[in-house]
Amino acid sequence: MTTPQAPAPHELAALRQRYRLERERRVRPDGAAQYRDADAEFGYYAADPYTVGPNRRDPLHDAVDVAVIGGGFGGILAGAHLRRQGVERVRIVEKGGDFGGTWYWNRYPGIHCDVESHVYLPMLDETGYVPEWKYAPGDEIRRHAVRIARAFDLYTDAVFSTGVTSLTWDEASETWAVATDRGDAFRATYVVNATGTLTDPKLPGIPGIEDFAGHTFHTSRWDYAYTGGTPEGGMTGLADKRVGVVGTGATGVQVIPMLAEDAAHLHVFQRTPSTVDVRANRRTTVEDVGAEQEGWARRRRENYLRIVSGESTDHDLVADRWTESAGLLEKLLPSFRRQGDRQAFEADYEAADAAKMNELRARVEQTVTDAETAAKLKPWYRYACKRPTFSDLYYPAFNRDNVTLVDTADTHGIERVTEHGVTVGGTTYELDCLIFATGFNVGTSGIHSGKLPVHGRGGVQLLHSWARRGPRTLHGFTSSGFPNLLQMGPLQNASSVNFTHVLDEQAAHAAALIAAAEAAGALIEPSPEIEDAWIAALADGAPDHEWFHAECTPGYYNREGRGRPAGPFAYPHGAVAFHELLARWREESLAEVLRTKTRTRTVLPT
Repeated sequence: MTTPQAPAPHELAALRQRYRLERERRVRPDGAAQYRDADAEFGYYAADPYTVGPNRRDPLHDAVDVAVIGGGFGGILAGAHLRRQGVERVRIVEKGGDFGGTWYWNRYPGIHCDVESHVYLPMLDETGYVPEWKYAPGDEIRRHAVRIARAFDLYTDAVFSTGVTSLTWDEASETWAVATDRGDAFRATYVVNATGTLTDPKLPGIPGIEDFAGHTFHTSRWDYAYTGGTPEGGMTGLADKRVGVVGTGATGVQVIPMLAEDAAHLHVFQRTPSTVDVRANRRTTVEDVGAEQEGWARRRRENYLRIVSGESTDHDLVADRWTESAGLLEKLLPSFRRQGDRQAFEADYEAADAAKMNELRARVEQTVTDAETAAKLKPWYRYACKRPTFSDLYYPAFNRDNVTLVDTADTHGIERVTEHGVTVGGTTYELDCLIFATGFNVGTSGIHSGKLPVHGRGGVQLLHSWARRGPRTLHGFTSSGFPNLLQMGPLQNASSVNFTHVLDEQAAHAAALIAAAEAAGALIEPSPEIEDAWIAALADGAPDHEWFHAECTPGYYNREGRGRPAGPFAYPHGAVAFHELLARWREESLAEVLRTKTRTRTVLPT
């Protein structure tokens, strides 16, 4: 494909105007309130379809060294690194029926990782595994999660199909009291929260959704009993069905080609088109990725992280569209604006962004044969406004006679769901099956959601303590007033397109803190002054992205068009710099968060 050149200045002015118009077509006054949780009367959308039969067990009333909330890669890696530190009793509490997290829940047809599997899958060196594909299918990823859990004996104390309902700090024993929805009431010296950001499915708040008489489900709870087939396709149950899918984000881009292949007719309801770049998936060999050399996976992951974090490297080991486009993403880091004025930076960024988006829009024209459909599929926003997607099957699916694209931008989404179908622009599309590829409540799971109350010293609830001044942490991990509670995730920590690498570093850091506390016979708890210093450091380097997000189409990146939330929410200089900062801090300053216990450890029954 020939890459179009950046537009001339007058063309950039026209492009800015087009972006504004397309944004206004999609912004809704209700913002994020347009979605509803998959609970209460809609709780069946979140039910587990993969664990067959009752999972009966007696409630637990014992004690463990560490309770880890969440059995996705964050929790698994925390458990693995704790094992490496010699911790014996590690209990992982997971809502799903097995390890895997988002890869346990997401088993929809066509599911693959969109980051190269040789850098996405953690602990390849430690387990001796080499992925079979450049971009692994979901089942291979889920099986690798289980592989790590078995390698580090994490099944021994784990409990599944179980949700934590409260965490309460007990001053007398200096332990956490953990309660669950299975009647468990056990103690843990430490708690690691690893509930992830993609766990709770969300639904669009479309009027009449409960009236639909056909079959319906969410992509994260795929109903193969209805569709037939497997994640590889072959959904014979849809051969005579009129199917509608709502959502054209990262999930929709993967599942829509599979539905197009198997359904009698597919209606795709789109509000905002995704950018869809080249995938070029292929089988790989040990030689392709250098896996015959010791430490190959770590070198590859670190090389990838440096590139997508804007750090210098001699060569690109992964060489895909993520690393090729890293220049656009990395330029949003403040380290790229230390020299020169903001106006010059924004002009350079705009030109580079326009060239990339012109390339992606040209790909639509070159692939989709119907001009009207192609026009609706073109993304009109800046590249980093929405999560980039990758597929070689998505655009060709719209060349099929049995696929209809229904653009909902002019009506700000679907108007209503009826007993027999979906209404957009006064037209009702009759359906037998309606599938929601509407994603998750990003960043609202676990202790940050309010659904899991956490009471620290003096009975103070965590979110209440943050209500006035916002989240207060050191490095995103620990908070004053909440001893021995360690949090994993992007809050006041680092982030990256390869988030499993970030989680691995976080897990190693959390395990190191616990090991240091055990060695010193101390509690882990920063002072308010240490928290203040970290918040000030985040704010001092935080980029002003309001100029960027104000022009973006609505989505979860900008709170559905409302802009980014106020306050420092992530380390602004990239994951590589943050990991280096943590390593120095562990070497030089870790003792500053170790607080003398008021009592010797109480021996609890096991």
